[in-house]
Amino acid sequence: MLEDEKNLDTAKLVTVAERTDELSASIVVSVLQDAGIRAVATGGFTSGFRAEAPGMVKIKTFEEDAERARQVIDEIKMDPPVFDD
Repeated sequence: MLEDEKNLDTAKLVTVAERTDELSASIVVSVLQDAGIRAVATGGFTSGFRAEAPGMVKIKTFEEDAERARQVIDEIKMDPPVFDD
């Protein structure tokens, strides 16, 4: 087993953000990956499943990358799209 694989076996994933839908979560994951941070979204199957018990999509990174990931997420501006008439 490679040293990197050993580290993955003991690495801890932590939630750095939550979104209400898979699309928003996948955008955040893509931005994190572009910043060199490995990230994954979990819980997409239950998001928006029931109005009285909505699930959230959690964005997770390795614990060692969590602080940097939160900084990147804080910088994301979710401006609404502009459509020409």
